[in-house]
Amino acid sequence: ARDVPHLAGLITFLFFPVSYATWSITQKTTLARIVVLASAAACFGALLLAIVQYYWLGMRAEGGAGNAIVFATVTCLSVMMCLAGALSGIEKNKALLACAALAGTVAILYSESRIIWLAMLVAGIAVPLINRRRLTSRNAIRLLLIAGAIGVVIAAVGFPIISERAAFLFSDWNALATKGDHTTALGFRAALWQIGLSAFRDMPIFGHGIAASRELIEDGFHNQFNMPSVGFSHFHNGFLTALVQAGLLGAITLAAVFVVAARNAAVVLRTSADTIERFGATMIVVTVITYLIGGLTGILVGHDILDSTLMVFLVSGTYLASGRQQALPEPASTPQASQP
Repeated sequence: ARDVPHLAGLITFLFFPVSYATWSITQKTTLARIVVLASAAACFGALLLAIVQYYWLGMRAEGGAGNAIVFATVTCLSVMMCLAGALSGIEKNKALLACAALAGTVAILYSESRIIWLAMLVAGIAVPLINRRRLTSRNAIRLLLIAGAIGVVIAAVGFPIISERAAFLFSDWNALATKGDHTTALGFRAALWQIGLSAFRDMPIFGHGIAASRELIEDGFHNQFNMPSVGFSHFHNGFLTALVQAGLLGAITLAAVFVVAARNAAVVLRTSADTIERFGATMIVVTVITYLIGGLTGILVGHDILDSTLMVFLVSGTYLASGRQQALPEPASTPQASQP
């Protein structure tokens, strides 16, 4: 009974069939361009918000999400769509997309989300590999020049941020390894993972339920580490959270979403040479990479922005990759009035 209010969030995923059926009346080329141009707009908007929050408000960039990792996750997807749109030829204005990708990358740096930096790096390697057939020698040289210029800008802007966050990581690691200090960001995560694994072992099949997480965390911090929980509501690992809340059944079901999506994308990339279909498969690949890596230290599902973004990208990517456009129903003809 305690879980009922929390289950309301799953309504987002129940709209998947309805959204797919609705969006599949759109021409694929039109939808692909919408994805690319909307992602470019999102990147520019993300940079504007990041600059305001980082320099004027003195905080990590988190946009309107209230969470830096969520903001960085969505921005990372936007950056990858700009890159995919430029490499695949979906959008001809490659200069615009390059600037947008740069803007989004800088915004992600300002978020200070180290795990999304890793996700962006892995996804950024995957996108050119998927589109390697289109990289002729001339295009490859141009791409290298653009990448070099972007790299210089990123290094100039991001070096102080990256070095500071790396120093914090090594400091936290040293404190945890040598002193058993769990009061740092890394220490809290290590404690949460230990608490989560213990809770999973207690109820491995069906889990404890969503509402029990906060209580389990509070008890775990008090009993195992003799310290307050600082209000954590999840275990800072998407699959571990699923294991605790829904057991093996829930975790396997959650994993199946990403496994099936990745399999669909792999089939298209292996068998199709169509630009739009491969772009849709790229959307799926990038989504799976970003969410799985981000979920290693954060949330996979259970956040309104992450859930809606995941559904939108899976709906769009699946339709573009392997869907079929649906015809609009013919309007019913109205009988003409008989003449006297």
